[in-house]
Amino acid sequence: MVRTRIRRTQISLLYGALIVLLSTLLLGCAPAEDAAIDRPYSVAVFVPGVVEGSPTYEMLVEGVRRAVDESGNATVRIVEGGFNQAEWAGGITSLAATGSYDLIVSSNPSLPEIVNEVSQSFPEQHFLVLDGYWEGNPRLRTVMFNQREQAYLNGYFAGLVTTGGMPDSNDALRIGLLAGQEYPMMNQVIRPAFLEGAQAVNTDIELDFRVLGNWFDAGRAADLANSMLDRGVDVILSIAGGGNQGVIATARDRNAYVLWFDSSGFHHGPGVVIGSSLVKLDQAAYERTLEAIEGSLEFGVGEVLGVADGYVRFDDQDPNYIEYVPEDVRARHADLMQRLMDEPMEFAIPGAN
Repeated sequence: MVRTRIRRTQISLLYGALIVLLSTLLLGCAPAEDAAIDRPYSVAVFVPGVVEGSPTYEMLVEGVRRAVDESGNATVRIVEGGFNQAEWAGGITSLAATGSYDLIVSSNPSLPEIVNEVSQSFPEQHFLVLDGYWEGNPRLRTVMFNQREQAYLNGYFAGLVTTGGMPDSNDALRIGLLAGQEYPMMNQVIRPAFLEGAQAVNTDIELDFRVLGNWFDAGRAADLANSMLDRGVDVILSIAGGGNQGVIATARDRNAYVLWFDSSGFHHGPGVVIGSSLVKLDQAAYERTLEAIEGSLEFGVGEVLGVADGYVRFDDQDPNYIEYVPEDVRARHADLMQRLMDEPMEFAIPGAN
């Protein structure tokens, strides 16, 4: 009798286990398809630096978040990768290795090459990189802005300033460019196009180019700006991250002028910052991310957007620009904008694959 009960108990347990197993298979597999349908589209933003204080990365994050919010069925995670470029590949790899993200978004001219390499190990992972260029990788979409046009806009404006367009312009035909660091886009595109734009106003204009060596040292940036002004520079295009504040402080003390790059900078120093070229990176990030969420984004493509596309422009609507910049200077610069709308400038991308 005892053996019978034990045998029946064993049979019951085995039968119960089979029922549980079948239930798990039936209830686990069938809803998995529904879960895949209902699961929110997952986006990770890899910031190669930090967000706060960086106009480019602030625009990147704002654009992606706007797309996620508008879609109603997506999530986003922001990851700051720090300033050490040697660690960026590891950061991207770590995100891809989780398998948790439908799309990894970033922005930096160095990122397409890094992503192209990382993607070879993760054939299902898709990437979107702004402010960089790559073609032919079926899992990578890139969006580059015509920085030749952008730098030319700044240079032409600087030329108008240094030839007497502002009350504190001096007699020397010399403009300045302070860069946080040297890199291919700076050396091969921004620097020459800035001078090209200035010399379209007057061929005798000279460029004083300095390198800060980092993206944060405002004190050293102030010293470099002082040295530039000592040599007759009266307007400086500052592309130096946190170092820009040192340039503004020096220009304010010495009645000189500052130009901004990528975003509107008038509020940083009204009457000192008198010109800002813009890239609508936030708009591009929003549009391309939303297309990815909706399943319509084409990968394997590298696109270039410029003035004629509406993604590169000069901020001529800010009240400080209208208040501090004479009307004739604004009119001449508006004419240039129209010419670039009608005849876009060719753009040779450094290191394009």
